[in-house]
Amino acid sequence: MQDSFFKGLCVVELASVLAGPAVGMFFAELGAKVIKVENKNEGGDLTRKWKLPNEPLDVNCSAYYCSVNWGKEVLFLDLKTKQDQTQLYEIMRTADVVISNFKLASAKKIGMDYNSVKQVCPNIIFAQLTAFGEQDERPGFDVVLQAEAGFLHMTGEPNGNPVKMPVALIDIMAAHQLKEGILLALLKKERTGEGSYITVSLLESALASLANQATNWLMAGHVPQRIGTKHPNIAPYGDFFYTKDQKAIVLAIGTDKQFEQMCTALEASHLIDDERFTKNDNRVIHREILNDFLTSVFEQRDFQTTIKILHQHGIPFGQIRTLPEVFELPLAQSIILEDEIPNYGKAKRVKTVAFKMV
Repeated sequence: MQDSFFKGLCVVELASVLAGPAVGMFFAELGAKVIKVENKNEGGDLTRKWKLPNEPLDVNCSAYYCSVNWGKEVLFLDLKTKQDQTQLYEIMRTADVVISNFKLASAKKIGMDYNSVKQVCPNIIFAQLTAFGEQDERPGFDVVLQAEAGFLHMTGEPNGNPVKMPVALIDIMAAHQLKEGILLALLKKERTGEGSYITVSLLESALASLANQATNWLMAGHVPQRIGTKHPNIAPYGDFFYTKDQKAIVLAIGTDKQFEQMCTALEASHLIDDERFTKNDNRVIHREILNDFLTSVFEQRDFQTTIKILHQHGIPFGQIRTLPEVFELPLAQSIILEDEIPNYGKAKRVKTVAFKMV
């Protein structure tokens, strides 16, 4: 039922790269008809050319493109021509949602801005994605937004250079914001029959995702610094240690009770009675001293023995997996979508839908 929830819904995608197409794929996964419009004069979505060294150069497709473009019908149009504009308007007359990341000035020139489309489709839900808001036409790429929203300043090792998150997470977060807006607009349309104009910017999405780091500054005057994987408010959380056979384990000890359970399980009960470590706020202050103790504790056992003990006692931890190791997990296998790309071969990507509904 979930995979056909939006059967009968028509979505027109005037979006490229990652955030907008991720929204389109979300609706495709749930049964909607998604028509993706690409610029035929430029070879389509520019991510078609974002290829890894081992991908075929003679095919107009890439793994990056495939990541967010499953299940769509693709139309290559030149929207600067009257003929192709008319063709797209005819499609929009029967559509429910339009997703766009066109620059607003460019969209207006070719009649694909909200006001122009509304003349043809009065009850359309038009979802507009921008980089820095509707008054700022600067192009927005994820690393630029990571810099502008403070993520780069916070990310990396102490005294090291800023480090970019390896996935364009601000695009992904903006996609979630846009989805939420569209879902609310669909509810409104069902109740009132009226369409909506939704705007989401990458910058606002990034700022909204600062969460506790924002409040650390806004309420406590703390300017977050680069501390690697560590957490500014909790210890040991994000701290990682090597076992006897040199395999890494990362800890996420969120409560004093969990800390006591871990120390007991690893036969390090002496740490529980040390005043420097009895409470979380003390552990944060004395984190480096604690980590020296824990380093010696973890070095006493091999990896398999250690994770067995931690599992048995319900201690929050993770092993640091490579992507090949990640996709050995049954749960990871269960969210892979496959199809065939002409002249390319089998395409695989993970679902954008990570929930189940009955």
